[in-house]
Amino acid sequence: MYWKINIALTIIILSSCAQQETNNSAEFLTSEKSFQTDYLIEVDAFMSKTKNSSFKLIDFRKKENYEQEHLDGALHIWRNDIEDTTYAYEGMMASKNQIENLFSDLGINNSDTLVVYDDNGLCDATRLWWLLQNYDFTNVKLLHGGIEEWKTKGGTVTSEIPVVTKTSFELNDSTSMKYYISKEKVKQKVTDNAIILDTRSSDEFSGKRQKKGASKAGRIPNSINIDWAQAIDYNGDKKFKSLEELTTIYDGIAKNKEEPIVVYCHSGVRSAHTTFVLTQLLGYTNVKNYDGSWTEWSHYNDLEFKQDTITTINN
Repeated sequence: MYWKINIALTIIILSSCAQQETNNSAEFLTSEKSFQTDYLIEVDAFMSKTKNSSFKLIDFRKKENYEQEHLDGALHIWRNDIEDTTYAYEGMMASKNQIENLFSDLGINNSDTLVVYDDNGLCDATRLWWLLQNYDFTNVKLLHGGIEEWKTKGGTVTSEIPVVTKTSFELNDSTSMKYYISKEKVKQKVTDNAIILDTRSSDEFSGKRQKKGASKAGRIPNSINIDWAQAIDYNGDKKFKSLEELTTIYDGIAKNKEEPIVVYCHSGVRSAHTTFVLTQLLGYTNVKNYDGSWTEWSHYNDLEFKQDTITTINN
């Protein structure tokens, strides 16, 4: 009789320990929609970790929004801070040296973990994630729901600008550029009839709308269109939709998850978001984000393009 009780108690204890170990290892995973990625962190989980000195909060929004309010201690980065301005067109990813100088000026150390948030469904935050992935810096968490979710959960905000001490941040000597693809390689993908996913709005895709920065309206030949915003609850909390919903949205774009896919948008920001969705949430293994995207492609008159309709030029 007693030996049966002892065995039962042992099983319960071992099961409890195993569950605790699982919970600890998943402390940064999203709890609400079960995404198995190390790069997302829920607000509730982050609130319990805010005193961790190795975290550096990054507010990736327009400067005027940051100056009005931000999470306490958050540093500010915006798109122009991570842009290489030596090109004839806008939006190209910053060089390795630019990032090293920027992070050093912000007081970021190589051992720090960046917790990045925005107010746009992580569309802007994932651009920084994408860039850093290409330079093999992976200590990044994206705050799911951004600043609005933070405030909804009772988190406080401030307008106080943190004082920083300059550091000597360095990226790896060799970089993988694992989610990056150049214009020249995209040209070959078009010739090969590869999968090319345009993540802009349907009006941009058709050529009805021409955004500022593009030299013409239209799309890259052979493109298919899935607006990046379909992946989030755009008119609600701007969090990612469920795994089931995301699977339905992107089902059928490729024969399997190993097939090469090129994604692009206007300047590589929205397509960086889709790159995150495909690779980190849905498990696609061969996705490249075209950095120059339509802004670069439209700049060159010798590159073929498609257009369906009369164009309206606007921002």
